[in-house]
Amino acid sequence: MKYSILTLALFLFFFASTVASAQKTQPRITVKGTQFFKGDKPYSYVGTNYWYGSLLGSKKVGDRKRLLRELDLMQKNGIDNLRILVGGDGGTYDYTVRPALQYEQGKYNQDLLDGLDFLIAEMGKRKMYAVLYITNNWEWSGGMSQYLEWNGKGAIPIPNIAPNTWPQFMSYTEKFHSCEPCMEALASHVKFIIGRTNAYSHKKYIEDNTIMALQVGNEPRTFTPENEAKFTAWLNNIVDLIDSLDKYHLISTGSEGKNSSNDDMKIFERTHKNPNIDYLTMHIWPKNWNWYKADDTEKTLPITLENAGKYIDLHIAVANHLKRPIIIEEFGLPRENESLLAESSVANRNIFYKYIFNRIVESKKNNGPLQAVNFWGFGGEGRAVNKDGKWSLGDPLTTDPPQEPQGLNSVFSSDKSTLDIVKKFNIILKN
Repeated sequence: MKYSILTLALFLFFFASTVASAQKTQPRITVKGTQFFKGDKPYSYVGTNYWYGSLLGSKKVGDRKRLLRELDLMQKNGIDNLRILVGGDGGTYDYTVRPALQYEQGKYNQDLLDGLDFLIAEMGKRKMYAVLYITNNWEWSGGMSQYLEWNGKGAIPIPNIAPNTWPQFMSYTEKFHSCEPCMEALASHVKFIIGRTNAYSHKKYIEDNTIMALQVGNEPRTFTPENEAKFTAWLNNIVDLIDSLDKYHLISTGSEGKNSSNDDMKIFERTHKNPNIDYLTMHIWPKNWNWYKADDTEKTLPITLENAGKYIDLHIAVANHLKRPIIIEEFGLPRENESLLAESSVANRNIFYKYIFNRIVESKKNNGPLQAVNFWGFGGEGRAVNKDGKWSLGDPLTTDPPQEPQGLNSVFSSDKSTLDIVKKFNIILKN
């Protein structure tokens, strides 16, 4: 018995040492010119959006077994880069992420913080990388509009609750860049998150190679040309704050690109001149931008590919001018006839994905700045519970946020044809 206990102790010590060693040797991601490097080797990838990963990692409301299965499946298909939301804010409205990480301004759900730590630690074991985005331009996770409500600017005009209120929501959220207490509260949130030490790996966030980048937010927008100066001042302040707190990790903004910049590439370039912004981002949403019609795919799929190509070229030009890498970190397409069922065809989506992936391969061959992609997104084992796709608290999470039909843009664990394409291109990009 004594021998068995000693053997077990030695085994556990060896196992812990191996895990710690693996974490130590995970290379850091850096930028040199218009390229990413993993250690001393170029780094290009097909990654995914996995915003809800930290919620799955929660002990109380998550599903850690599902999380581990999904991380393993992504790893099997060469996916080693995940774009993750650092929780939600408020969580008091329908159609928003619930429960929220920051349930009141400056007050945090400890269980969800633990879930974020668990996710990052498990990613580290698999030598995966996280892009952590800290806030959101949109209401589905609280974000900027929630800070406005917290600081006395009135109730958020949630578009899904009050139809046809998008103009009011846009005007409301634009006020964030003029709201000093709102901007100060977000700065405090940034300091709080960056100052964490992971409860599982015992690594400080600012020293953890699992974190590739800290990102200001999801799709921050200028909203109007008149707001550009205020927006740019805020963006520079928050970027410089992150840089002052964390010199180790990359910084990005999370911009859609032209579509976040009043449809003006000059505004996109002007708002991204800060040298502390290490790389640029763009998002491409053919359905939302009326390029793609699910009921007329024969005509609109070619238009989608053509328009996507033009959109990519515009942003490559800016990346070359600013001498920085650029990532297509969001893009998606619905299943056939916008079906939410996992068994529905993804043939058109696969064509769109292959077009985007080939642009990365082409750029890599030519030493261009377009370095990587994160498709939207990995829904894993999640499925829509309701026929209309509505998400309710307690339903399985998918990559589709709560205000959208669940399954609309999700790549599920069962989407073998899509995952095979992802795996193929990851092999190409990493060789």
